[in-house]
Amino acid sequence: MKIIYNCVGGTHSSAIAAAIHLNILPSDRVPSTDEIMNIGYFDTMQKKDIGNLFLKGIDEFGNEVYTLGRQFNKNLVLNTVKSTYSISNKNSNDLLFIDTMPTVNIPMKIGGFSSRRLHLVSFGRPIVLKGSQKAYKNMIKLVKDTKEQFSS
Repeated sequence: MKIIYNCVGGTHSSAIAAAIHLNILPSDRVPSTDEIMNIGYFDTMQKKDIGNLFLKGIDEFGNEVYTLGRQFNKNLVLNTVKSTYSISNKNSNDLLFIDTMPTVNIPMKIGGFSSRRLHLVSFGRPIVLKGSQKAYKNMIKLVKDTKEQFSS
């Protein structure tokens, strides 16, 4: 199975969810800002990266875990990925898309927009980090629910 955590930019909520899924970030507590930044791909994506799948690792069940920035046209991007996978003679049922946007809060939106779109990293990054810590328990639940879909 290929698990694809996706959000607008592919660099905040999806990055954290993938790191939780891969046991890079803890699932029993809120990590420090340094721990989040040390995953190596938080708040790093550029506009040119939108629509690209990024393999983050293999989970304990042998599933590939990806992140995907899909901007605001979710169906267009996800359907393109599914169709491309299918025309490669692969079963698109092997793809599990997890939308991380329900975990995103206002500080994450403001900080992420400021950091990535406006390139005001020193202003936006601390805001998106604090927002991410505030939303972290919701991200843990999302990942737990995701793993329960295929581990039983």
